[in-house]
Amino acid sequence: MKKNILLILKGMIIGLANVIPGVSGGTLMITLGIYEQVIDTISHFFTNFKKNLKFIIPLGIGVILSLLLFSKIIGLSLEKFPFATTLFFLGLIIGGMPLIIKNMKKNKDSKKISNYIIAFLAFAFIILFAFLKTGNEVNLNNLSPIGYLILFLVGILASATMVIPGISGSFVLMLVGYYQPIINTVRSITDFSLIGHNILILGIFGIGVLIGIVLVSKLIELLLKKFETKTYYAVFGFVLASCIAIIKPLITYDISIIEILVGIILFFLGVFSAYKISEK
Repeated sequence: MKKNILLILKGMIIGLANVIPGVSGGTLMITLGIYEQVIDTISHFFTNFKKNLKFIIPLGIGVILSLLLFSKIIGLSLEKFPFATTLFFLGLIIGGMPLIIKNMKKNKDSKKISNYIIAFLAFAFIILFAFLKTGNEVNLNNLSPIGYLILFLVGILASATMVIPGISGSFVLMLVGYYQPIINTVRSITDFSLIGHNILILGIFGIGVLIGIVLVSKLIELLLKKFETKTYYAVFGFVLASCIAIIKPLITYDISIIEILVGIILFFLGVFSAYKISEK
């Protein structure tokens, strides 16, 4: 029971991460200590069906609960208190960094020059990615068959980046103009006058997400199996750069002293929470 509650909690944190532009769900899977287990579960779901269900169901419940219950709250928090809210999630990422470093150093070939080059290239890729301009928002009303196909493909793209650490699925959705429309659809899921339309949109998008997660999980599993150290160096570069990408928008905000103090407290709360949860 205690294990399931912990998994639901981790799922809720991962779900919230995918709501916030710049925060990667894959990054928080690593910092919470469940990344490899998630990849293995998705890649071999039917091989150990009962065992995998016991893991994925509470985790999935947490993700869904956070999206349904807290997407509005997080949206309001980002609107009213962007600095403090962002610092909390930054703390969650920083708190899990020791776990990543531990995985980087556990093999004999950890100090090869090629590993540092890979980490730098991964870092540079995310930094460049973070400075791309976001696209115009898409209208999800009265989509054509081609529009539904594009929605499906966007789901695959977004899910792939949700699994890859350091790359924010929500930011990718912003780049292609689907972030706010999808979030608005999730927020209005309880509006019965739009329920048919919302289920259709989220269903097609969700199928794309599931397919993308499976495909990318298979690829990452292969990389971890054949190039574990190099993969974790790349992950370190991704995660380190994502911290900078998250901080970048904060310099443009007009921030009060009280929000700075609250942000600092939430940052350390995030660090402590991630560090303790990743140990379990």
